[in-house]
Amino acid sequence: MSVILITGASTGIGNLTARRLADAGHTVYASMRDPDGRNTEPAAQIRAYARDTRTDLHVVALDVTSQASADAAVQTVIEGHNGLDVVINNAGHLYVGYVEAFTDDDVTHLIDVNAVGTHRVNRAVLPHFRQRRAGVLMYVGSTIPVTTPPFMGPYVASKAAMDALAVVTAYEANAFGIETVIVMPGAITDGTDHFPNASSASDTQVAAAYNALDPMVADTERATNALFTPPVKGAAGVAEEIVRVLDLPFGEKPFRTVIDDAHAGVEQVNDAAYRARAEFVRRMGFDALLNPTRR
Repeated sequence: MSVILITGASTGIGNLTARRLADAGHTVYASMRDPDGRNTEPAAQIRAYARDTRTDLHVVALDVTSQASADAAVQTVIEGHNGLDVVINNAGHLYVGYVEAFTDDDVTHLIDVNAVGTHRVNRAVLPHFRQRRAGVLMYVGSTIPVTTPPFMGPYVASKAAMDALAVVTAYEANAFGIETVIVMPGAITDGTDHFPNASSASDTQVAAAYNALDPMVADTERATNALFTPPVKGAAGVAEEIVRVLDLPFGEKPFRTVIDDAHAGVEQVNDAAYRARAEFVRRMGFDALLNPTRR
């Protein structure tokens, strides 16, 4: 069984995943920004679940916008259990609206949370993983950099940035026996609060210039639901896939795995992109970086 830290575990995919991993016998640290403040209720619910189920499930404070917070959370886990095996970069936020109406501060903030946040957590954990020459970096990404739907421009950009950082970090981590898995959920409305809690653009004057499109924006969640074909897996399906993948032995975990109720054909794009990237890296003479190696 593994010691696992998961970010953004107050709600949705992160919360479900923390519980399912604990149910499977892992030691799990469910992190959230402020368990003694704004996240008091979800923190209490997780602690109650741990007591009721007698699972090794804990709560730890971690704000992905702070390197000091990420460092402290990782150190707490390592000291508490003499190590850390898996980090699941899950924390994220959704923006819905017109690209032009999002200010530079809006876009910068979302990229800071959704992309740079994973980098901060990685910087906190990679020294430990490199020393052990083992560990798993798992990312809860999205199919959205491939599907690129309208009215979610900053979110698309932030998830694409996270994905690119994950890919390049993987090359370098592979040399130290550190595995990478990018979990790619499709559009999800079941089991998350992404749409109800989504932020809108700050520049309301510019947004008003697009008011002819407002009915489409208001219809985004319904239009997303219309893409699904039963049975719908939702957030629970993502949690189940994470549990399954982490149970696979070293060298057998997929670099990407897609859970997409919309069946958007993302797997074919992933396969083509992987082949092109791998060939490019081989032509550079760096093919040893394509897969994790233990020495």
